[in-house]
Amino acid sequence: MRDERPSRELGDEALNQKPGYEAPDVPVRSVTRRLHRIRFDRNELAGSFGDVGTDLPLLVGLVAASGLDGASVFTVFGALQIFTGLVYGLPMPMQPLKAMAALAIAQKLPGSLLFGGGLAIGATMLILTLSGGLGLLARWIPRCVVRGIQLGLGLSLASLALKGFIPSEGGLGWVLAATGFFAMLALWGSRRVPPGLLVLGLGAIWALASGLHLGVIKDGLGITLPSFRVPSPADILTGFWVLAIPQLPLSLSNSVIATEQTIRDLFPERRVGIRKIGFTYSFVNLVAPFFGGVPVCHGAGGLAGHYTFGARTGGSVVIYGALLLGLGLFLGGPLQEVLGIFPRPILGVVLLFEALALLGLVRDQAGSVRDLSIALLVGVVAFGVPQGFAVALILGTLVYYGFRRFGTSVADEPAGHTPAAKAPEPAAAQGGRS
Repeated sequence: MRDERPSRELGDEALNQKPGYEAPDVPVRSVTRRLHRIRFDRNELAGSFGDVGTDLPLLVGLVAASGLDGASVFTVFGALQIFTGLVYGLPMPMQPLKAMAALAIAQKLPGSLLFGGGLAIGATMLILTLSGGLGLLARWIPRCVVRGIQLGLGLSLASLALKGFIPSEGGLGWVLAATGFFAMLALWGSRRVPPGLLVLGLGAIWALASGLHLGVIKDGLGITLPSFRVPSPADILTGFWVLAIPQLPLSLSNSVIATEQTIRDLFPERRVGIRKIGFTYSFVNLVAPFFGGVPVCHGAGGLAGHYTFGARTGGSVVIYGALLLGLGLFLGGPLQEVLGIFPRPILGVVLLFEALALLGLVRDQAGSVRDLSIALLVGVVAFGVPQGFAVALILGTLVYYGFRRFGTSVADEPAGHTPAAKAPEPAAAQGGRS
């Protein structure tokens, strides 16, 4: 069986392709190859839950705040997972758009506006993709800035896990989380006994012991199909200004550029370009709103989460999507009760390890004090200020090109010596190194 690890022995050619490069292939043969690479085993099953800690709280929060049909939301969300798993052949799931979700939940925006915003962000990303704007950004945003965005996202997820999820059940919740955490450490790297499955099984046992009502779930079985709807022009326009514009910087930095980089980090033998990511991002958001689906995106965190929990192919995403699709189609009524099988402390452990996977990616910047300094600056700003990802993306790029002495040490330089400015090395030029 082919080794799926991101080995450095794959050759310089595979490791030095520029962002946006995709090897030419005959469409039918390309699809056949992707399907051949997809596996369904215990490791893919374990990996399929690698992003559940991010997805479920946002989906449930959107259903409650915006009055959405939970069955439609989960059905469409599951179908989109299956779509991307088959298209990419990689553990590359879809996630709810975080900025949009946060705004909709905080302001209790109506579902019609959320669907209009989804169409608006899909159309905007399609224009950027077709015009070459995404490729331009990928070429000129430095890799250290992308690493900083990944760092900031990792800090955000870790903070959410440690402050929001793990303490939510009090002292017993901490005990449950600690048990899951040490189980992950004890079985880390095991392909025979994937630690993620053990941790999720532990959560299910806890939920059953804590009063999960299986009878309610059984009585609620039934088929619920999504209903077709057409967002109004007014909702699309308002959604663009209220939801799409705040979401766009986060999507450009994390959903597209950082995701493309993370694919090259974890799967250096695979070639997935910015343009393809932009097209699938656009397509799903131009379709989902018509069937009651929430706006979604790719994400570096979701990819890292599936990979961390054992996934190496698109099988994990297909499994994940099939489970969510089944929930929406057959368990739409007792959905809240079903989701109780994932206790919040266990979701916190999942989030924490997803965060650690992202935080660790900054290690390749340690060879340059300046690049590491910029990555740390970007990460802290992304994590700590309002609209942090947008601010950090702009600030980091500005510092890289405009302040050449930032992060360099002058203490050891001869008196009167002025260090030569480092030649700009945008992300495209660094694309193969990880």
